[in-house]
Amino acid sequence: MAIVKWATAKYEGLGKDGKGHVSMESGALQDHPYGFNTRFEDTSGTNPEEQIAVAQASCFTMALSMSLSEQGFKKGTLETKAAITLVKDDDGFSISKSEITLDAQVPGMDEADFEKVAVEAKLNCPISKLLNCDITLDITSFKGN
Repeated sequence: MAIVKWATAKYEGLGKDGKGHVSMESGALQDHPYGFNTRFEDTSGTNPEEQIAVAQASCFTMALSMSLSEQGFKKGTLETKAAITLVKDDDGFSISKSEITLDAQVPGMDEADFEKVAVEAKLNCPISKLLNCDITLDITSFKGN
């Protein structure tokens, strides 16, 4: 089984003066602005790192949710933040890190068992497998037993 999802990017003008727009198949973003100014300045719009962050956060959270459900847990709340770090290097720029911060409530679950499942989700969600950078996980709060 293969699932193909798509997005488009259009950039008019070049370099810092260019203006871009991104759209997603689902319509969640439709001609949404992006460009140098939304990436490196405080201009309203999106940027590739923010889009990777939302992909990482949503993929990890869904993977963890599915794993918990498979273990018989039916109630809970998972709130995830992913922070993508863009750094200047010799070749231009690269993404060096994805930091996942998780607040979770899973009634009836032991914290050590939860941490094991969360780490497995971090390692095995498709976006984590795609990213070639250091991916950390900080469980800032957990409520279980």
